[in-house]
Amino acid sequence: MTLANRITLMRLFLSLIIFTLIFYRGFWSVIAAFILLTVASLSDCVDGVIARRTHTTTHFGAIVDPLADKILILSTFLAFASIRELTIPLWAVFIILLREFTISTLRVLAALHGEVMKAETAGKLKTTAQLTSAFIIMALLVLKAWLKKHPADISWLTWLVEHSGRIAHDLTVLTALITLISGLLYLYNHRELIKKSWGEKRAGLGK
Repeated sequence: MTLANRITLMRLFLSLIIFTLIFYRGFWSVIAAFILLTVASLSDCVDGVIARRTHTTTHFGAIVDPLADKILILSTFLAFASIRELTIPLWAVFIILLREFTISTLRVLAALHGEVMKAETAGKLKTTAQLTSAFIIMALLVLKAWLKKHPADISWLTWLVEHSGRIAHDLTVLTALITLISGLLYLYNHRELIKKSWGEKRAGLGK
């Protein structure tokens, strides 16, 4: 097990912890979730750099690393959706989930054909939008928890807390739309791979 792959697996483990901490919604749990989300996001860059510099890129990392990113985002938004005040639309979270697992399946198809799907501009923009939204919503939760414990009469902070639900809702919808568009672009750009996979039969299988 390479160091890069261990960091990738750590990100999967952190996803579960972040989900639990957000769902719990305690003062310190929300702050801890924000910190761990930051650590997990940074680890995505770190494991890639380590793998390239140490020449330890593996097939495992090529498949599991993007999967870990998807689970991190999905667990975070599912936890957000469990908080009624944020008014996160479940349909938007479902679109994010559908896109991510569709493209994960496409990556598996590419691997079966000896290909590795490289990150595309649309995918990078999608990831940036998802993380930006997640961090803004997390910051709103931290601010809300902080003001609840330490009340302060500051107009713009009060406004943010009062409108946190609407902000979280709109950010999630925008993120879902960007995620959907990026998924459609991936499918279009790899349409030949999909067509090729539809017509193939594997030995020993009846379909």
